[in-house]
Amino acid sequence: MSFQNKTIFITGASRGIGKAIAIKLAKEKANIVIAAKSIEENVKLGGTIFSAAKEVEEAGGKALAVQCDIRFEEQIQSAVEKAVATFGGIDILINNASAISLTTIENTQQKSFSLMHDINVKGTFFVSKACIPYLKKGTNAHILNLSPPVNLDIKWLTNHLAYTLSKYNMTMIALGLSGELKKYKIAANTLWPRTTIATAAVRNLLGGEALIKMSRSPEIVADAAFYILNKPSTECTGNSFIDEEVLANEGIINFDKYAIEPESKLYTDLFL
Repeated sequence: MSFQNKTIFITGASRGIGKAIAIKLAKEKANIVIAAKSIEENVKLGGTIFSAAKEVEEAGGKALAVQCDIRFEEQIQSAVEKAVATFGGIDILINNASAISLTTIENTQQKSFSLMHDINVKGTFFVSKACIPYLKKGTNAHILNLSPPVNLDIKWLTNHLAYTLSKYNMTMIALGLSGELKKYKIAANTLWPRTTIATAAVRNLLGGEALIKMSRSPEIVADAAFYILNKPSTECTGNSFIDEEVLANEGIINFDKYAIEPESKLYTDLFL
């Protein structure tokens, strides 16, 4: 499959995993819609929709930077309409935008609970809804949610239930879409990393520089996404993929190049 001139709508693509996927597909001459909130750089987070668009174009793709807060359906609809007006349609949707707060039930504030569910669940749901009419007309159409396999081990329901609920809902949305959209030849899958990934969230919210050193670069997820999205949408749907397993199935078994510090022990990500 060729990604040349295909239009890929990516939420939260101004940094981290979303941006890495954008650049990977830009190298294949794709059109990338960067739908995210950041228009001014935050020192702790880094990157804006405009800096990401510049990197996409430098990588060989075409970029459309659209400020979009996916908590609001009118902003979603506007972003989708701008994407279609610019590139003529949408072939692939990547639901990457996500909020995280690892707190116990007792220590979870309504504000953080609502933020995670408004972005991770409601946002993913309504971005998908808005893109479906165009995905139906797309070529080898795919939806890919960055969320984990549903693992009901009580370990993952303990200590950060609010976050777990939101991420499992993202996965259930993908599984539901895979069934609902199969007759339209639209695939829907999820992708999750085996190890923690060196992102602003890991640095600022989870484990600081110590955990960054035990993580892999976002490029491993981007490479896995490339192989998933390259598969026929009629044959590859309803799966919860792990990045390592996707790459191994493609004959890639040495992951050393993705390690931030090759000598450090890698830290297994949540839900695995």
